Amino acid sequence: MSEKSRSAVLDAVRGALQRQPGDSLAERLPVLSSRQAASQAQELQLLIDEIQKLSGHAQMISSSQVAAALAGLVRTYQVKQAVLWDTPLLQQLGLAARLTDLGVRVVPAHSDKQMLSECDLGITEADFALPETGTLGLLSNAERPRLVSLLPRLHLAIMRPAALRADLHQVFAEARTHAYLILISGPSRTSDIEMTPTLGVHGPRDVHVWVLETDL
Repeated sequence: MSEKSRSAVLDAVRGALQRQPGDSLAERLPVLSSRQAASQAQELQLLIDEIQKLSGHAQMISSSQVAAALAGLVRTYQVKQAVLWDTPLLQQLGLAARLTDLGVRVVPAHSDKQMLSECDLGITEADFALPETGTLGLLSNAERPRLVSLLPRLHLAIMRPAALRADLHQVFAEARTHAYLILISGPSRTSDIEMTPTLGVHGPRDVHVWVLETDL
């Protein structure tokens, strides 16, 4: 770029910003302070409310209610095939056995993309939850394939209250040593040229979040 062209570009930028050569730089905006969490009960209610605003489904649930809730989910969405993470929490809830008892075929979590995309339900555990935005954070690794939360048409995330985090700073700090962090805010959505939103085009159409009433 010639000096004349460079000057013309800079003059255009200055004009747009209503600035003159030699003007001092504007004061840098202050960095936002960390969000302060409310009580656990208030944070959980805020999380549930925000998830529902994003077209998701969220509820508090006790371990004794899991069997009935899972049966209802299978019936409502006509689940024939499911895939789930093999985490201690999901093992403790006995989800794989419960699905089998309901007549659902459980597909191995390390199946190929085609098989996972044919699953009706993917079940994961949420490692983090941000009440302010209704966002879930999932840490993925070899034992917790990220495609389980991305390819099935229905995603069920189960979380303990201990997964609550006040803001994203905390999540990033804790996840920095992990290979993958998935952030989920409601079902997959996209818009066409007329800005008409459509759910489920690039991921799950429905997202359910079950918050266990107590940490197991």
